Amino acid sequence: MAKKAFALRLDEKMLSALQRFADDEFRSINGQIEYLLHEALKKAGRLPVAKKDNTEPDNEVGS
Repeated sequence: MAKKAFALRLDEKMLSALQRFADDEFRSINGQIEYLLHEALKKAGRLPVAKKDNTEPDNEVGS
């Protein structure tokens, strides 16, 4: 799976809260943001459906 970099602007309070959240779950801030986005997309039903052979779709967000 290819990943693309992009700039994300956060205020200091949100960045600090994300850092504490990530630390609590032993993730980097980037990993925590990816995890939170993945969970939000899954909850909203916006992730691609897995293929019938039980393989992961190529464009699914990693956790």
